[in-house]
Amino acid sequence: MNVPLLIARRYFRSKNKRNIISIISNISMIGVAVGTAALIIVLSVFNGLEDLVRTLYGKSDPNLVISARKGKAFPVDTVLLTRLRAAPGVGLLTEVIEDNALLQYHDRQMVVKMRGLSDNYFGQSGIDSSLREKDHRLRRDGLDFAIVGAGVQHELSITLNNRLAPLKMLYPRHAGRKTLSMNPDQAFNEQELFAGDVFLIEQHMDDSYIFVPLSFAQRLLGYGDRRTALYVKVSESFQIEGVKNELRKILGPDFTVLDSDEQHVSLLKAIKVEKLFVFITFAFILLIASLNIFFSLSMLVIDKKKDIAVLQALGASQKAIRRTFLLVGAIVAFVGAAFGLVFGVTICFFQQQFGLVSMGMATSVVDSYPVKMQLSDIVFTCVAIIIITLAVSIRPAMNASTLEVRENL
Repeated sequence: MNVPLLIARRYFRSKNKRNIISIISNISMIGVAVGTAALIIVLSVFNGLEDLVRTLYGKSDPNLVISARKGKAFPVDTVLLTRLRAAPGVGLLTEVIEDNALLQYHDRQMVVKMRGLSDNYFGQSGIDSSLREKDHRLRRDGLDFAIVGAGVQHELSITLNNRLAPLKMLYPRHAGRKTLSMNPDQAFNEQELFAGDVFLIEQHMDDSYIFVPLSFAQRLLGYGDRRTALYVKVSESFQIEGVKNELRKILGPDFTVLDSDEQHVSLLKAIKVEKLFVFITFAFILLIASLNIFFSLSMLVIDKKKDIAVLQALGASQKAIRRTFLLVGAIVAFVGAAFGLVFGVTICFFQQQFGLVSMGMATSVVDSYPVKMQLSDIVFTCVAIIIITLAVSIRPAMNASTLEVRENL
C-alpha cells in the first residue's frame, strides 16, 4: 500500500479542511487549468500559422530552388540544363529570371517584382487554384501575357484581356551603372504585354509580383543566357532531401539548393521564436498561478501539525512525510492541468471544425484563426507543470518533514 499517496488523497478530499485552505486550493486548480488551456490554445494557433505560411507559399513555391551563392544571376547553358534534368528525382526544371521593373498602365505606375518563367512552370506549381480566370497561359496567339498580383491589379486598376490598353514594362539600360542617361528614350528598355489573369496567394506577393514569359524578361532585362534561379519539381517517388543533396553534389559550392522551408527560413524562424517566447511567458503565468499551491500547502502543514507528529510517532520517516505533501501539491496541479488540457483541446478541436473565432479581416485568405494541435506541445506543457509543481511544493514539504514530534503531540 502506498501510504503517502493514500494520506495525500485523504487530505485533498477532506471536507474538514479549514475553509480558507479549501478556497486557496480551488483557486490553485482553477489558475493551473486556465493557464494550461491558454498555453495549449496559443501554441496550437502558432502551429496553425506556421502551416498556413507553408500552404500559402506552397501554391507558388517549387520543391527546390537553385541560385548562385554570389551575385544575382548566373550563366545557364545546354550542358548544365541537361545534367540537371538527368539527375535522379528531377521531374521538371524551370528557368527563372526575376528582377525589379517599372510597370505602367494608363497614367499610373509602380515598381513591381517581375518574374520571367519558362512555359513549364505551371506544371510544377499549384498556383492554378489561386487564379481568378483559371488561365495561366503566358503566350496566347503569339502575344505575351502577364499574370499580375491582386494588389497590383487594384493599385493600377488593370483590366484583364484588354488588347487596346497593354501593360508597359520599363527597365534601366546598363542597370549596373551608377548613372542613367537623361534622355528617357535611351535610359530605359521598354516592352509591352497584356494582362491575362490575376493571382491571389498572400499579401506580399499579391501586392508586388507579376509573372511574365521568360523570353519577355530576357528582352526587357537584357539577361541573355543568364538566369536568377532554376526551379526544380521533385518526382513523387523521390525524397526532396535526397534530391537536394544530389543536386548540391552536381552543382558544387558556387550554388545553393533550397527547399521550401529554407526559402522562407526567416519567416518560419520568426514564428518559432515567437512561439518559444509565448511558451516561456505562459510558463511564468502558470508559475504565478501555482504559487497558490505553495500557500495552501504551507497552511495545510500548519493545520496538520498534530497529524504529522502522530505519523512520526508511529514510525513514518521524514521522506514519507515529505512525499505526502509533495503528492498533495501534485494532485492539485494534476487535477487543474487535466481540466485545462481537456478544455484547451476541446476549444482547438471546435476551432478546427467550425472556425469559432474569425480573423476579423475581409481580405484574409482564411476566414478563421488556423489551429493545429501537436503532441509535443502537450508534452512540454505537462513537463512545465511538473517542474513548476515541484518548485512550489518542495518548501512546504520540507517544513512538514522537519517538525518536532514533542512540540506538536
